[in-house]
Order: sequence, then structure tokens, then C-alpha cells
Amino acid sequence: MTDRETTGGAPDGEAPRTALVFPGQGAQKAGMGQAWRDTASWALVAEVSEYTGIDVEELLLKADDETLRRTDLAQIAVFTTEVLAHREAEAAGLLDGVVACAGHSLGEYTALHAAGALPLADTARLVAARGRAMRACAERSPGTMAAVVRLGPETVEALVAQVQEDGGQGQEDGGQVWIANVNAPGAIVLSGTAEAVDRLAELAVESEGKVIRLAVGGAFHSPLMASAADDVREALAAVRFAPEHLPVVANVDARPYASGERWRELELNQLTSPVRWEESVRTLADELGCTRFVELGPGRQLTGMIRRIAKGALTVPVESAAALAKLTTPETPETPANSETPKTSGTPGTPEPR
Repeated sequence: MTDRETTGGAPDGEAPRTALVFPGQGAQKAGMGQAWRDTASWALVAEVSEYTGIDVEELLLKADDETLRRTDLAQIAVFTTEVLAHREAEAAGLLDGVVACAGHSLGEYTALHAAGALPLADTARLVAARGRAMRACAERSPGTMAAVVRLGPETVEALVAQVQEDGGQGQEDGGQVWIANVNAPGAIVLSGTAEAVDRLAELAVESEGKVIRLAVGGAFHSPLMASAADDVREALAAVRFAPEHLPVVANVDARPYASGERWRELELNQLTSPVRWEESVRTLADELGCTRFVELGPGRQLTGMIRRIAKGALTVPVESAAALAKLTTPETPETPANSETPKTSGTPGTPEPR
């Protein structure tokens, strides 16, 4: 691997234009804190616990998958893991050349913290309040989410419109289904009532598509989340966003924002609006010129999406301290020339196989 490939196409010795990206709820898994337990940043876990009143260490080390399906617990657990990954990657020198951040749904809050828009204490309290509000809302207005495969966006939009129209003609749940995420080409997620999603699944089969239910606690990013807004609005009013910060590309409109003046509005809208992730990645790559994407947090959900959207972009998943060490360990003379281990003569970080 050449230095040019290692640095994502940047001239030798220069850091590539880098975007930091953070996954959302759904990335959690039992024991995910073990990957960071022996790092210097682990002390942050106690800080987040103090700010939120939640035993985060228990969640990260001992909670089972069923416990982590609970929306409020899942969100604070994923957020904390992302903060650990970010802090360790920064200390290891992996984050040179960062010009923008973005996060998928919940991950947008970590992106705001990483961009300097919010301190850790305020961000942790916001995430905890958001999780509680969304869980309570889902209990009042039950719903589900589902992935659509093998169908293009135009077809999915037409099927959603058909179910909504049928619902307006006497269906009990009113045809309550909406597009919740546009993640990548061919990767669309729906939100709605279970009945409406099931009806759309039947129509999808007729169009040679398939709908796969997701194990989530509610119909997130849809109008069924509207009643969560009051609690989240109160939490947002209690924090102060920095007047200037590193650009963060917002979920709701895929536009970059580098000041705090609109984030309260954007985060309230995010509760009921689709996550425009595919467009957000295109904004990072095409408009902001990012050639390297560093995913910080559990799993590699975003890495796979980004490779389908920004062809040729360098993707660097950082899901554990071990992965980070591999990315930042200098090559030795014994290392084969075509090894996946990065060189530190350029910017650390190489694409990992997926």
C-alpha cells in the first residue's frame, strides 16, 4: 500500500480531509464496554454516570442484549462508547485533518460534542433526556421500524403513499407509515404502526421487494414521536451551544452547520423527520471534500453505508482499543509491503476489509 493510498489521496505528509461519523441506536451489543475498559479514557464512564444518574459501567460491561434494547439505556450506552472511542482516537493522533462531523440519529449528539458545539456534561444530559422521552413516547404511541430491500426510493415512496391513502379510507390505524431513514442506495427504513408496516410489506412482495422488521422500541423519526418533543425541548433549553464550532452535517436536511443558533430546532425536528444519511455523506464528500471517514463507536454500520455512497473514500472504523492500536502502530521492516497495517509516515488509518 502506498503512502498516497494510506492518506486517502492527500499529498505525501498532509492529512486527508477527514469526517468523523458516529452510529446511532442499534449499534449496541452486550459487553461492548470491554473494548475500552483498559484505556485511559475509561474514567469518562464515571463522569457520564454522574451527569445522567445511570450506572453506565453496568450497562457497558454487564447488561444483556434484552436490557440494551430499552431505548433510554441503549442510547446512553452507545453515546458513552462513542465518546470513549473519540477520546482515545484523538489521543492516539488518528484525527488529524478533521474538517467536519456527522452522526446517524443519536450519533448526531456525539458529533456535536466532538465538533466542540457542546461539552460532555450537557451532551450526556441531553442524550439521557432524549432517550427517556422517546421511550415514554413509544409506550404512548406504539410502533415499529422495518428495513426495505430490493426496492428503489421511488417505489418505496409510492408504496408508502398507497398505504397512507388506504388508511385514509377507513383503515383502523390511518395508514400510519413513513420513510424514516434513507441510509444508502437500496437501504431505506420505514417507521409506523405494526399494522401499516405489515400492509406495506405485503405490497412490497408484489413489487419483488422485501420488508424486514427491526428490533427497536418504537416508530422513531416519524410523526408518532411528536409527543417526545416537549421533554426534549426542555432539555435543549437548558444547554448552551457554542456560537462557533466545527461543521456538523444535520440529519434533517443534510446541510452543514458551524454555529449553535439552529441546533435546538434541528434536534427537535430530528425526532419526527427522516434521517437523510445518504445525502449527508454526499455533502461531506462532495461539498466539504472529505476523502477519509473515521467511524467511532461500536460496530461498522456506517462504514458499510459510506462505501456504497462515496466511492473511493477511505473508511476507518474504530470500534475497539485493539483496532485503534493496529491503526496507529508503525510498520516494521518485517511487515509485508501489501499489509493492511498503516504507515505513520502519512496520516494513520487504512481501510479495513468488510
